[in-house]
Amino acid sequence: MLSYQHAYHAGNLADLHKHALLAAAMEYLTRKDKPLSYLETHAGRGLYDLTAPEAQKTGEAEQGIDRALAQGWLPEDHPLIRALAAIRASRGPQIYPGSPLIADHFLRYDDRAHLAELHPAEFAALRRVAGFAALHQQDGFQMAQAICPPDPRRGMLLIDPSYEVKTDYAAIPRQIGLIARKWNVGVIALWYPILSDHRHFAMTAQLVTDFPEALISEVAFPPARPGHAMIGSGMWILNPPWGLADQARALERMFRDRA
Repeated sequence: MLSYQHAYHAGNLADLHKHALLAAAMEYLTRKDKPLSYLETHAGRGLYDLTAPEAQKTGEAEQGIDRALAQGWLPEDHPLIRALAAIRASRGPQIYPGSPLIADHFLRYDDRAHLAELHPAEFAALRRVAGFAALHQQDGFQMAQAICPPDPRRGMLLIDPSYEVKTDYAAIPRQIGLIARKWNVGVIALWYPILSDHRHFAMTAQLVTDFPEALISEVAFPPARPGHAMIGSGMWILNPPWGLADQARALERMFRDRA
């Protein structure tokens, strides 16, 4: 249950979709001169080397962020492109930031971050790069339930499980319901894979029933290699910041035209 390591998949097309929306949301939230909280339930290691054997083995970054940058999929002033450029300027040109480091690019001195990661090796790596945050080596949903509503009360929670445990799909709507009742003003974002067997259908149907006002963005792309089950990426966002729906539609058009 702790076998997943994102180093094999960092910078893939799903990351491009997820991180473009995350960066756009954080850029908007930090425009207002009020502190905020950023929470993440499954933070991973925070920073990935695209020249490492894991990334080279799958080639997913080459099909994802490398191709997107080479072909100009996103405008140069897109929040993700600006965040990536700044992080690479300080960390190295072949680095790809995970969501914690992307969020940190936008965080200000009086903002607060809480990151949870259960995998021992991933947590150890996270500690080396995430000194800006309070770190929690525990189940991410337990962390979110304990902290919400956070202080400051404004802010965003990213839920990005590996879905190694198949019961995640059934459990997530209830977990989100509990968090949303405690933190009704929080931007709550859930990433999910779109697999060839469409196992996410029941989960998203329940979320639509429970939160009909939430934003859903889904994009399709070819499998990374023959037999690979992931054929798309989904983001479900409760209380999306102003303008994020337009950003999501633009991304969906981009994937239809480019991926």
